[in-house]
Amino acid sequence: MLHSLYFWKFMFITVLYLLLFFSLCSCLIVYFQFQVRCMSYECIGYYVINLIHLFHSDSAPFFTQGIDRIGGQYWKVQYVEYTDGKFTRKKNRTESTTHLGILGPVIKAEVGDTLLVTFANKAEKNYSIMPHGHNFVGVPENVGPTASDPPCLTYLYYSASDPVMDTNSGLVGPLLVCRKNTLNQDGTQKGIDKEFYLLFTVFDENLSWYLDKNIKVFTGDPSKVNKENEDFQESNKMHAVNGYLFGNLPGLVMCKDDKVSWHMIGLGTFTDVHGVHFQGNTIRLRGTARDTLALFPHSSGTALMQPDHVGIFKVACRTFDHFVGGMKQMYEVNSCGSTVRPGQPYGTMRTYYIAAEEMEWDYAPDKKFYRQVLPGYGRTFVSSGEDRIGSKYKKVVYREYITGEFTEHKVRSAEEEHLAILGPLIHAEVGESILVIFKNKAIRPYSITAHGIDEVGSGERPETLITMPGEINTYRWNVPERSGPGTSDPNCISWVYYSTVNFVKDTYSGLVGPLIICRKGILNEKGLRRDIDREFALLFMVFDENESWYLNENIKEYLHKCPDTFKHTADFVEGNTMHAINGRVYDNVPELTMEEGMNTNWYLIGMGNEIDVHTVHFHAETFIFKVDNDHRADVYDLFPGTFQTVELIADNPGRWLLHCHVADHIHAGMETTFTIRKSGVVLKMGFPACVLVFQLFR
Repeated sequence: MLHSLYFWKFMFITVLYLLLFFSLCSCLIVYFQFQVRCMSYECIGYYVINLIHLFHSDSAPFFTQGIDRIGGQYWKVQYVEYTDGKFTRKKNRTESTTHLGILGPVIKAEVGDTLLVTFANKAEKNYSIMPHGHNFVGVPENVGPTASDPPCLTYLYYSASDPVMDTNSGLVGPLLVCRKNTLNQDGTQKGIDKEFYLLFTVFDENLSWYLDKNIKVFTGDPSKVNKENEDFQESNKMHAVNGYLFGNLPGLVMCKDDKVSWHMIGLGTFTDVHGVHFQGNTIRLRGTARDTLALFPHSSGTALMQPDHVGIFKVACRTFDHFVGGMKQMYEVNSCGSTVRPGQPYGTMRTYYIAAEEMEWDYAPDKKFYRQVLPGYGRTFVSSGEDRIGSKYKKVVYREYITGEFTEHKVRSAEEEHLAILGPLIHAEVGESILVIFKNKAIRPYSITAHGIDEVGSGERPETLITMPGEINTYRWNVPERSGPGTSDPNCISWVYYSTVNFVKDTYSGLVGPLIICRKGILNEKGLRRDIDREFALLFMVFDENESWYLNENIKEYLHKCPDTFKHTADFVEGNTMHAINGRVYDNVPELTMEEGMNTNWYLIGMGNEIDVHTVHFHAETFIFKVDNDHRADVYDLFPGTFQTVELIADNPGRWLLHCHVADHIHAGMETTFTIRKSGVVLKMGFPACVLVFQLFR
């Protein structure tokens, strides 16, 4: 009797406390249910970008159903919202939320709010909800946006009973934390016309709670399934955006000049390195102009866009395996019948004559560095052998010509020699146009397109015009204000251009170059920068020659063997992965030289695959990089599809290492040196002291 009295007294006090607490705070109540349902990674049934059926394209390994293959449908579990605590009426998705796909409903809160989440678990497993950006009391000020952040920060929530199995089974959703008084009564953001939430992840159905059920329901003969088979496992790794592949995500529709807020979320494992690229328009990130945002597991970001280019465009992960695997969707910008404003006038037209041409490329013409510093491991990549091609490969590159006759190359100056495999530096200022007269002198179809710019005609077609062998085509790129430096950017920002006939194979084969866009008044009459002394462009990428168009030719030419019968051993495959800076390994990037006191800019470019996470380190110097504010460092992180301009004052004479500090990449040759000359002094070109120390202690 006494225990019962104490219990009810405790419950009474607790209820009074809760009533008082919720009456004094801003409390948001949501009702969620865990529901298990059959879901498909395709909506339309076609590779929407190319209008090819999903069973007859790159998508076939993921969507073909068979005796021992599941196909594109899976049983999954999802967060589903209801309107009341009795869970009798589901909250249906509207036109503005159809794009959420597998994501749970969007949870929004302003700083100072408290969220009360009520769950009903209709699944057969124990699940939960774990939020980023909140604690279990409320939304304190210290998790909200700072003065330099956008009005709302993007976070995620997920089930943490088993974070790996639960999330691969489907339990994840978006969560926004906003400044006070930035949300309307209906929860939409003030001053924002459209909001989109995109989750980039490789859903590994091999690690789903429902794998056995999916095998039983969807395979032709479950007894024939070998769960340890690599091909079976690969077919269950779905490179998805909101649970859809190959352009099947619906609802990414907006109007020209809309203020659009993109809320991006990453999830997954160590391979989930995503460079999310918006074709056709640019985004603003902390005062900088970009068209790519880097994402990693459980990281997130908010990007603002005001599209000025009508048409249908890709939003895709530029990490090569993810792009090929289907992590690409379409977004649509309509005129919406609004009053058509006159377009931005474009003044100066800068013309470049560029050809795609084949050549023999040597990744290591000077082998002194590797022989003295890394003779053992380096032999794998630069020495020829029974199953090693060596350092020379046939490749295709962009090269500049003087006229449209394409008979005389434009000779590179000493300041341009460091570009090596890269195409020419293309410069322009905002408000100008770039005219590229492009000739394909190779034996395969290629093209040329760029990040950041407004490609004339691209709105009518999602793919860039293809130039066949021997043909000449003209590509016009307009440079609107949004393509140039943002308020926090340096005077010039770096983009990249490449071929998109087969984005992955074309790039691995050698077609890539730097595009530099500057503020008005920065370029002189020759098209070069007047505000600095030297500029350098560096591409950090592992060129995978196993994926080059010219692999078979290289086997025949350098190994003197028949490609059809040649065995691709593990050593052969590894030897063809060239960890390069501008297509050079082991200190072979030429002319990275400057005088003491020079003001230099370095355009750092990241491209490639999951392995291409690079920490670019300048020995003996520091630089400034601008993201919201000025930041000083000597290392900058690069990821596939990301670019950054860094500003370096050369103040320490000597010869210094410049490399990616990922250990495997250093050993494989992603290392070179730069030289700062003391005025009036000629430096002896021996090995830099830091290299000799490395030799002594490695």
